[in-house]
Amino acid sequence: MGMEFFKSDKNARSNVAVPIAFPIIAGSGTLTTIMSLKANYHDASILIAILINLVVVFVVLKSLSFLEKLLGPAGLIAVRKFFGVILLAIAVKIFATNASGLIK
Repeated sequence: MGMEFFKSDKNARSNVAVPIAFPIIAGSGTLTTIMSLKANYHDASILIAILINLVVVFVVLKSLSFLEKLLGPAGLIAVRKFFGVILLAIAVKIFATNASGLIK
């Protein structure tokens, strides 16, 4: 159809870490998840889960150069677009869930 939904970037490396790293580390879902887990689990279990998550994030961030070589430029663009769609879906879900509170 000749329509381009995502703006092409000549440098595939420019924004690779953004969709992978920041939603995991400091996304809005982080605080929401912690608050909802607090209702069902003990503080020690939540702390252990957070520490395990930090280790996983550290390993992923340290291995980005390996993942870049493994995926190649086309793979990086595909991963960036995939995570962009996922983040958009999460944002729409959060907005739709809370939209009824705005109307009241």
